[in-house]
Formats: sequence, structure tokens, C-alpha cells
Amino acid sequence: MAIKIGRNDPCFCGSGKKFKKCCLTTGANAPTRPALPSVKIEVEKIQESASAKKAAILALGVFVLFSTTSGDAWLLEVTDMDAIQVAQNGEKLAVQIEENPETIEINWTHKFDVKNKKFILTSYLDKSEEAREDYPVHSILSTVKKIRSRIPAELISSIHLDTEEEAQTQAG
Repeated sequence: MAIKIGRNDPCFCGSGKKFKKCCLTTGANAPTRPALPSVKIEVEKIQESASAKKAAILALGVFVLFSTTSGDAWLLEVTDMDAIQVAQNGEKLAVQIEENPETIEINWTHKFDVKNKKFILTSYLDKSEEAREDYPVHSILSTVKKIRSRIPAELISSIHLDTEEEAQTQAG
């Protein structure tokens, strides 16, 4: 799944500005522009928190990253409720993230939801479901709601292209 951000779309950093006037870096203006937030770098930071068994939560555009005192860490995407585990029991997990100034590609492994004060994960591989009661569900839910409230509905539908949809769009 790729997240496409157009120059005139609201910036994914949450500033409320257009992407071209915020985080897009171009030519000679690059030194004066803010650095593009990096999902890879933020994943590394949350993995460090998990290794130290330190609870942390971070919002980055449409992403939520969190770590727990048990050493688990996850990267969540709030528009499609996708998830991928990035640390388990204090050990960093290999995560393939391809990013450039216009797209971010992540191979999500799970869907997530929060129900009855439980963090629910559903595997894409085998559709198995598991509940994590020890995760910071209140913080996760409030962060997800905050991010979703800032994203216009028309933008949510335009920033995702599944691989099949992308291929059909390019072929047609």
C-alpha cells in the first residue's frame, strides 16, 4: 500500500499548511524548508523506547507509534487502521519502509481496533485475532481520534492506493 501526497494536499505533518508550502523540499529552497518527517527515523526512536522498556506514544501525520513497558512497539496508520509490529519483548523487528518526499510504502501485517478497553489486532496473513489488554488503549484511541479529526474525508480517500488500484490506474 502506498500513501500518495500531492503538492496541494494538506501536509501530513499536521501543520494545516499545503504540503508544497510545508515539508516538501525543492532545489535551492531546500535549506530553508523544514526537514521532511521520516517514518523510518521515528520507527527507530520508538524501537529504542521499546528496547528500554519505556512507554511512549507519538503522532506523525497519519501515523501513531507507541511502545510499552513490556518492550512491544507498533506503527499504526489511522485512515485504514493498519498496523505493523516494530519491536517485541524489547527486541527490534525488521520493518521494510520505503519512503521518498511523495510516497511512503509499508507492508502492513495487521488491522487494529480498540474495543472494550482492549487493543485488537487482526492478522492479514491468516485473519487470526488477538487482544492486548496491557497496551495503552486510552492514549492510542485519543491520539487516533485527534489525527482523524484533522484530516478531511476527501483527503483520506485520496491518499491511499492499493497496489491493484495503482496498477489499474496506470494501465487505464
